[in-house]
Amino acid sequence: MNSELKITKFIHACFSVNLEDQSLVVDPGVLTTDFVMPKNVIGVVITHQHADHIDQDLINDIVEQNPELTIYTIDDVETGQPNQTKFVSAGQTVEVGSFKLEFFGGAHRPIHEDWPICKNLGVMINDEIYYPGDSLTLPEKPVKILALPIAAPWLKTAEAMNFLMEIKPEKAFATHDAVLSPAGKKFVDNWINMAAEKVGSKYQTATSLVDSQKIN
Repeated sequence: MNSELKITKFIHACFSVNLEDQSLVVDPGVLTTDFVMPKNVIGVVITHQHADHIDQDLINDIVEQNPELTIYTIDDVETGQPNQTKFVSAGQTVEVGSFKLEFFGGAHRPIHEDWPICKNLGVMINDEIYYPGDSLTLPEKPVKILALPIAAPWLKTAEAMNFLMEIKPEKAFATHDAVLSPAGKKFVDNWINMAAEKVGSKYQTATSLVDSQKIN
């Protein structure tokens, strides 16, 4: 690509991508307490309905400051912004401004057999960045940068390691990590880094905007 995708990691599952003075926000949830509004947000991706991936107050603020944006999500998510929302499903590809979004998956990974499974979308951004949401859905295509969930009620550390090693991205950074203590984050990061080194990937351990303004 002629321009570089710039990624900003926020606490937990939220990150933004900037390209050519346009921004995309992914999964702004209730645990993302360090969110800083990117400039010119033209799209928001919400992978599923859980509160750590969608905070209604954050969504309202983003829309208020960027009224022309489009929210892309799956059809069991309530965004509170029906005029800005476009429902998408796995297998669809859409373009918004400078961004190409390709969607994967369809279901959240099971947490417990007594609780129902909600829908979930993975997303590939501009054929470079892949984020599975709360799933381990493989994109079945090369990935330059993997947004890797590393800790969740639905995930073992070994599963995150295997997911990274199967995809073999050039780079990976941690998402879904606010459920870890600082000491626990270092412990898990060590295992993920070993998996990355085994397949020649570079793993970045930034937790939030405080640690790193840019992932790449």
